[in-house]
Amino acid sequence: MLKLCGFHVSNYFNKVYIAMLEKGLAFEADASCRPSQEEAFLARTPMGKVPYLEVDGGTLAESDVICEYLEDAYPQMPLLPRDPLARAQVRELITILEMHVELVARRLYGELFFGRPPISAEAKQAVERDLAKGLRALKSRAKFAPYIAGGELTLADCAAAVHLPLVTLVTRRAFGSDYLEAMPQVKPYLEMVGKRPAFLKAADARKAAQAAMAKK
Repeated sequence: MLKLCGFHVSNYFNKVYIAMLEKGLAFEADASCRPSQEEAFLARTPMGKVPYLEVDGGTLAESDVICEYLEDAYPQMPLLPRDPLARAQVRELITILEMHVELVARRLYGELFFGRPPISAEAKQAVERDLAKGLRALKSRAKFAPYIAGGELTLADCAAAVHLPLVTLVTRRAFGSDYLEAMPQVKPYLEMVGKRPAFLKAADARKAAQAAMAKK
């Protein structure tokens, strides 16, 4: 039995969770795991991050690695195209979404979501500049036809659905406007994929986890 470990507020956990649901896999979700640098936790996920996947008596860390493993091990319900170029284009979209968009926006999470001290004005300007570059790259590659990589649901949709809403939230709070409004396809796209059962299940679990956190 596959076991996905992490927590439902984590967008990277939810990315893998959605992929596993879309692939119709039998798995257990342990949503009680938090990042840690404790030795026992590092033995399971060497950077101390989540998600990680328990499989065949071992573990795999890093969301992209987990998703690639699932594609190799369970090819019967693919979330990557067969064509090598199309597969690479999906991976390119994921890299843009995560390295050049979400991870840039993440620099502001501490200040905006966790009550940490504000970053400097210079650092905030760098976020704004780098985010503009990342969104420009995303706009040049995203197809929304109807899915982000084309006509079929792919791993890029599993990533986009959990990362893009955070970009909207960050840019509204930090800069006073939703930077994704420059891509008018985004809102109807997110509404479309959000109606799929796997995406709905992940969203409901995230909302319940956020509500539970707010009560503490």
